[in-house]
Amino acid sequence: MTTNPSDDLLRRVLRQSKSFACVGVSPNPVRPSHYVARYLKLKGYRVVPVNPGQAGKELFGATCVADLSEIEGGVDVIDIFRRPEAVPEIVDAALAMEPRPKVIWMQIGVEHPEAAAKAEAEGLTVIQNRCPKIEYQRLFGELRMGGFATGIISSKL
Repeated sequence: MTTNPSDDLLRRVLRQSKSFACVGVSPNPVRPSHYVARYLKLKGYRVVPVNPGQAGKELFGATCVADLSEIEGGVDVIDIFRRPEAVPEIVDAALAMEPRPKVIWMQIGVEHPEAAAKAEAEGLTVIQNRCPKIEYQRLFGELRMGGFATGIISSKL
């Protein structure tokens, strides 16, 4: 369990994972949970939106589910956009899934050492206080000087 995972671990998780359940996703496009889930979908991941207030509605080309138990076929990563106090219940739900996810990923500002330790004891990889969108961009060359993806190709710095 680490809030400082190695770049190798992050690369491996992002390369090997094919699907994310985004817990606490918002339909509001200015919310981080929305644009991170949208970005993951644009990068080719299967994204399952999880939010009881949006259940049954479509987000990112998928039907939003109320909780993890409603996900058919499982997912590789549980991406948590909820407050730290909600994490233990989410980890318990993830551990009850069949098939089980491989990774619990807590977004920036989200850490829960006890829940993380429980997930790791059950064989899951845990990443805390990180964002898969930021890490993907950083590790796979989408961020430029100053952290901005400018989209401009230049030989000047």
